[in-house]
Amino acid sequence: MKPEILITLDSMRHANTGLYTFGNSLGREILRQVGSEFGVHIYAHPDQRAVLGEAAGYVRHRHFHRLFFPSGGRFDVVHFADQYCRFGPSRVRAKTIMTVHDMNQIYEQQSGTPKLARYMRRMAAKIAGADRVVTISQYVAADLVRHFPAVRDKLSVIYNGADASWAPPGHQPVCDPGAPFLFTLGMLCAKKNFHVLVPLLHGNERKLVIAGIVKEEYKQKILAEAAAHGVSERVIITGPVSQHDKDWYYAHCEAFVFPSLAEGFGLPVLEAMHHGKPVFLSTHTTLPEIGGAAAYYFDNFDPDNMRRVLEHGLLDFAASGGADRVRAHASQFTWEKAAAAYLALYRTLASGA
Repeated sequence: MKPEILITLDSMRHANTGLYTFGNSLGREILRQVGSEFGVHIYAHPDQRAVLGEAAGYVRHRHFHRLFFPSGGRFDVVHFADQYCRFGPSRVRAKTIMTVHDMNQIYEQQSGTPKLARYMRRMAAKIAGADRVVTISQYVAADLVRHFPAVRDKLSVIYNGADASWAPPGHQPVCDPGAPFLFTLGMLCAKKNFHVLVPLLHGNERKLVIAGIVKEEYKQKILAEAAAHGVSERVIITGPVSQHDKDWYYAHCEAFVFPSLAEGFGLPVLEAMHHGKPVFLSTHTTLPEIGGAAAYYFDNFDPDNMRRVLEHGLLDFAASGGADRVRAHASQFTWEKAAAAYLALYRTLASGA
């Protein structure tokens, strides 16, 4: 009998998130590559029933699975595709893999709080119960070892892929900036640090387009910064956008700007590079690892420094064949490679090695 694999993709309930992109892209590529070698089943939220089509079986997410998972003995390998699944390795009788996308809560929660202590206990239990742990960058791997040293001997790094997609010819976004613009993408929250981009509009006619799920409190901080610099009419917050609109913004922006303070990977960086665009990043967490020498970096957020980095980078990009360079860099990160690496792990665990 062929081994049966369960992949938990219940985090795909929320579109316009990195976890949705990860689950959708990796899951489809695994199903494309696997053939008849394994039986593949997806643990999915009811809203996402059959989300990857009919090539996979499905196990429905239920609230009581936090306490009891009745299907725990059905599978040979269970891949927890993120650290947020309702149930953990202790609820199944199978070999287990857990993908850890980031350790951001350590930096977002105040040290010494009960909430952070609960998070650390739960992560420690999940890591201890997993046969293999995968991170999506070397930075996250080092972070994990720093806080949970026992994970070192069962840890692997498998980089995410980055889909290259384009809006259809003639597509117009819901909100067309109508002028040269900088583009950024992500949930509007403090760790994304988008408010530091507003001064980049000083002394020019550019606009700034920010797309993503909106946290109202942080949105107000961005708008207050825009008002203080007299550029309120040139800061455009779109909210979540369609895939076609996102691709249009990538294709038409002057540059992609991403000053985030905490990323496990940074998928928008590579998406922008696929469009041949200059990319400007913070030096925090995993961004230098993903952007590499193909990106430009804000080494601090002083407005004058950021403006110098932007203007110098735009000139250098135009003069040095930057579009070809960033496309070549982004092409190294593929879902084909990621899926093949996960399938190799499935084989190892299913064989009992």
